[in-house]
Amino acid sequence: MGKAKKLKLSRRGPKVSLDKQIEDDHFAKPSCRVKVRVRKDEDEEFVDAHLSKRILHEARRQQQEIESDVGSSPHTSKIQVTKLGGASDDSSDEAELQDDMDGNCYENIEVDEDDERALEMFMNRNPAPRRTLADIILEKITEKQTELQTQFSDAGSLQIQDLDPRVRQMYEGVRDVLSKYRSGKLPKAFKIIPNLRNWEQVLYVTDPTSWSAAAMYQATRIFTSNLKEKMAQRFFNLVLLPRVRDDIAEYKRLNFHLYQALRKALFKPGAFMKGFLLPLCESGTCTLREATIIGSVIARNSIPILHSSAAILKIAEMDYTGANSIFLRIFFDKKYALPYRVVDAAVFHFLRFQHDNRELPVLWHQSLLTFVQRYKGDVSTEQREALLELLKHQSHPVITSEIRRELQHAKCRDVEDAEPMGH
Repeated sequence: MGKAKKLKLSRRGPKVSLDKQIEDDHFAKPSCRVKVRVRKDEDEEFVDAHLSKRILHEARRQQQEIESDVGSSPHTSKIQVTKLGGASDDSSDEAELQDDMDGNCYENIEVDEDDERALEMFMNRNPAPRRTLADIILEKITEKQTELQTQFSDAGSLQIQDLDPRVRQMYEGVRDVLSKYRSGKLPKAFKIIPNLRNWEQVLYVTDPTSWSAAAMYQATRIFTSNLKEKMAQRFFNLVLLPRVRDDIAEYKRLNFHLYQALRKALFKPGAFMKGFLLPLCESGTCTLREATIIGSVIARNSIPILHSSAAILKIAEMDYTGANSIFLRIFFDKKYALPYRVVDAAVFHFLRFQHDNRELPVLWHQSLLTFVQRYKGDVSTEQREALLELLKHQSHPVITSEIRRELQHAKCRDVEDAEPMGH
């Protein structure tokens, strides 16, 4: 007799991540091949190879997205029940934060109270109410109460479904962890939120307003890395921006972890500009303290010229507030090789004040001085003469003379372009 053959035991299937384990019994699983349509994000479109056209396109799109209602997140996976996963391995978080602390220490920024009061004169007296994540979610829930729930929804609206009680209970537990979080590992259930279909609804259950500052830093790091640009923009606008402004208003400075969160948010510069910086400027209520602290983050970190140029273009066209001068001066100090279209927008920004009877703050004069120091060779002769005329109406006893000297010694771009090739 031959040897009896050993029975081969079937091996366990491959490990499945937590977000895949959360399967919804309400959704039928397809029995045949499903064609996956890869949707190219709008932010990846390139209108033209020429930098100026790309910047103009970026600025127009930012304007449209700010004026329109906040868009929705694309569907990425399905929400369902599972056991609360353990904390995932992330031993490098503390070391990474320690490196940031060593290399970029947060300075306690002092603000002159007289300057702060002067800037308040230029703030919007009737600001629009600030919208938070809770406002958006409650509004969408109200809209959906009279509609039938469907498996698929339009890409232009946020899909709201009743969360399974076990899912809600699980993320309420996550909420309690985040409210007391100081350092160490985070629950895996929190880390998979960016991969969920209704990530905003789940995030709302965790109550971002109750998170500790350290938890906000970790959340910003995770969401910046794992969300697409439009989704990250929503997180910055609905969660990070209100938290940063509230912290500055409460403590007259910004918590170090929140300061680091802003630095992490700049890893997605387009989302940061559209979801954080431009809405802050558009609000018309940005204080001197807020502008100084947030401006220091922009000044210390590298930002691609495309996004910075689009931000300069948009801020230059806004209704004026003192904070606009701070951000413009910081961008000018980065010494980008700006396209002429952006330089022209900055010139027109200053020329708008030629017949303004208000006494402009020192910050406005400092911003103009920085602009002419960096870009006096990029203005045309006509623009230089118009700026010199502006100085007769808007002057500062110390700064104006320096601005005039810079302009008088400027070699304008049209003069340079008119020179023969051999010179």
